[in-house]
Amino acid sequence: MSNQEAEQGGRIVLVPTPIGNLGDITIRALEVLKSADRIACEDTRRSGILLAHHGISGKPLLALHEHNETRKSPELAAAAKAGEVIAFISDAGMPGVSDPGYRLVQACLDANVDFDVLPGPSAVLTALIGSGLPCHAFRFGGFLSVKSGKRRSAMAAALESGETGIFFESPHRIVSTLEILTEIAPEARICVARELTKKFETYHRGTPEELLGWFKANGTKGEMVILMNGA
Repeated sequence: MSNQEAEQGGRIVLVPTPIGNLGDITIRALEVLKSADRIACEDTRRSGILLAHHGISGKPLLALHEHNETRKSPELAAAAKAGEVIAFISDAGMPGVSDPGYRLVQACLDANVDFDVLPGPSAVLTALIGSGLPCHAFRFGGFLSVKSGKRRSAMAAALESGETGIFFESPHRIVSTLEILTEIAPEARICVARELTKKFETYHRGTPEELLGWFKANGTKGEMVILMNGA
């Protein structure tokens, strides 16, 4: 732990991690991970790859994921209150954004424990800027529902808002989602951002029908963000 951290006492630090390219991490984030007493990880095996890539070893790792976050968060807050500096990293991007982290922040607030949130990679903002769609007002809806009716309602609300709607979508459902968009908003501007920051990163822009044709012809592999604007 650095002298500055020792003076500040214990705290929780939410640390963003790369969404694809392992080089997309800040100097400050690496400093926190190197100096923390413990690192809480959504998946210790996946986080271990990132830590090893940046030469960080010997740190106690503990799992904090959707199945134990409610139970573990108060324990981590108590440890921070007792003087530990604990970093938390999710599998990719900003903790708390469709990832664990929200309950950990709530536990810190409930226990009056200091916490920091570092800036860093976000698939939401990366996709938004790269999409070419309006950026001045947007809404993020998280993962689209597996149920087609709820997907339809969520996308219709985003399109009617006049703002750019942003959702995470599974490659297994992207064709079905584009079929819905072709029905409800055939003239909308759509972008599917795929494999962001990775070797095969692509942005597919056009109408729902144009993108539907492309994905039917070329396959639907990769992690995807779908963006839409009906204005």
